[in-house]
Amino acid sequence: MTEQPETLPQQQGQQHSYCLAVQSGKLDALHVHYHDTEYGFPLSEDNLLFERLVLEINQAGLSWSTILKKKDHFRVAFDGFDLQQVASYTTEDIERLMQDAGIIRNRLKIEATIENARRLLVLKEQHGSFRSWLDQHHPRTKADWVKLFRQTFRFVGGEIVGEFLLSTGYLPEAHHPDCPVQETILQLSPPWSRRP
Repeated sequence: MTEQPETLPQQQGQQHSYCLAVQSGKLDALHVHYHDTEYGFPLSEDNLLFERLVLEINQAGLSWSTILKKKDHFRVAFDGFDLQQVASYTTEDIERLMQDAGIIRNRLKIEATIENARRLLVLKEQHGSFRSWLDQHHPRTKADWVKLFRQTFRFVGGEIVGEFLLSTGYLPEAHHPDCPVQETILQLSPPWSRRP
């Protein structure tokens, strides 16, 4: 079965196909923008890292196109992914989010988002930030990252962890070596490009 372009960024080992699909004009403007300005770019702010983790969790079982279309509304619904605010959500907030058609209305994913915000606040207290925690554990193999994430967060499997790390610059090969975006990313010194 031929992969649909909208699922390409989520297929492990096929990131280069994503670059080729973008360059050939087979993907819509949302994908082009994400590929050219976000995918594989290092992030430093906790709210942005948290947002990316939440989006990857919500993509599970769905197309990346669906997530890209809802991304801006996710940001509004989850208060800009402010860790303190999301961690303080109550059952009333869960019910509010379950009624919000602008996001993925999956109770397990919503509850995981809130619990992960709480766990990230603990990591922030212990390590200074989510980014510092990631940096302190870098580099690792993907298998070791997956094990660590499963011990630390809720609703994180191999695909979710792998895409989160690729999309935030902790694992290499988000882009084809000849992709024009690769040079831009290298100038930003993503974690995977730094010597340990």
